[in-house]
Amino acid sequence: MKYAVIQMQGHQYLVKEKQTIQVDKLADPKKPEFDVLLVVDEKKISVGKPFVKGAKITLKVIDEVVKGKKVEVFKYKSKSRYRKRKGFRPKYSNIFINTISA
Repeated sequence: MKYAVIQMQGHQYLVKEKQTIQVDKLADPKKPEFDVLLVVDEKKISVGKPFVKGAKITLKVIDEVVKGKKVEVFKYKSKSRYRKRKGFRPKYSNIFINTISA
């Protein structure tokens, strides 16, 4: 089992080969930027200080923009007729991890 921990846009993701993950909307989908923090390959573990040198992960952007589920915020105060409703849909990108090498 080969997996890695990558840092992309301030978030860390645990990724495996041949896996599809959903990340925050990419600023540049043509060339996504990420750093490799950890690579585990069977019994060999490479830990970065702070990043693993020579680690290579090939990935492919499947969907540039995907809307997530609606998040609703509702404020309410009893006996004063105060009600406020707000909501938004976060945007994500879908990425397919091809290979991981250390």
